[in-house]
Amino acid sequence: MKELSLNILDIAQNSVKAGARHIGIHVKEEGPELSFEIVDDGCGMKPEQVEKLVDPFFTTRTTRKVGLGIPFLKLAAEQSGGRIEVESRSREDFPDDPGTRVFALFYKDSIDYTPMGDIASTLVSLIQGADGIDYDFTWENESGSAGLSTAEMRELLGDDVALSSPEVLAWAGEYISEQLEEINANQ
Repeated sequence: MKELSLNILDIAQNSVKAGARHIGIHVKEEGPELSFEIVDDGCGMKPEQVEKLVDPFFTTRTTRKVGLGIPFLKLAAEQSGGRIEVESRSREDFPDDPGTRVFALFYKDSIDYTPMGDIASTLVSLIQGADGIDYDFTWENESGSAGLSTAEMRELLGDDVALSSPEVLAWAGEYISEQLEEINANQ
């Protein structure tokens, strides 16, 4: 993928398909490092499935025979000198605490670093596509942090306003963009 935000979108959509109700997306910049972590409470995977994730010819989807999201993410991370980690607990083995964690580390000073892309639009797409899911987004760097919580948005807006309404989505995109501009301007 040409932008890391698209990898984040792909992984979060997989979390939605896995039945997650809460998805955390956390980005951290520290010196030359950029990392992101996506944590969900979906159905999780068995250890043998986690081991096969980097194989492009393994997928749990029935609509196609290949799954390229994690293999492309792994390649992008390793080309920059970084790595990925995937941990998962299946609902079958951990009925009270299933879920998956995907962590990726990149080095921004590498010529092979994949740019982040438009993370605000990615978040808006996620919110629009899954109105009942709680997303917790944070971005941290040396200058500060930015964030958005759909649970907090629901609490403030009440039950009468859908997060997928055009006005709310436009506000969410602008809100995240402004926060990111502010902390990135101070770097």
